[in-house]
Amino acid sequence: MVVKGLEFRIDRRSGVAAYQQIVQQTKQALRLGVLGPGDQLPTAKAVAQASAVNPNTTLKAYRELEREGLVEARPGLGTFVRQSLARPQAAVDSPLRGELESWMDRAREAGLEQDDVTALVTSVMEQRYAGTEPAAGHA
Repeated sequence: MVVKGLEFRIDRRSGVAAYQQIVQQTKQALRLGVLGPGDQLPTAKAVAQASAVNPNTTLKAYRELEREGLVEARPGLGTFVRQSLARPQAAVDSPLRGELESWMDRAREAGLEQDDVTALVTSVMEQRYAGTEPAAGHA
């Protein structure tokens, strides 16, 4: 299902419940600025048709997002984004993203597979962020 650049992709082999994948992917879209306040999420029926998940799975995900204050259900209208998680430093056109894309290109040219890159990035991220406080001004 695609809504303003949001496409839910459910990986049944991941071991992560489908509703949690919808929650995670929605939060990622909020962080990257793909979704912003006022945007409407796809209906549970539309997600079910596009992703082959039960509509109740999507509704469970949306309720979780609502409990977190990120979205709100408007009876008869749909589910809408209440707040953004986007930071300018993580935007699609940010210099940091450009640097990351260049690094990914070099990693690929060096012969690293996606799983290798994931392992490397995860390892460095865990080292750099373990037990640290959020950067100043980003609490």
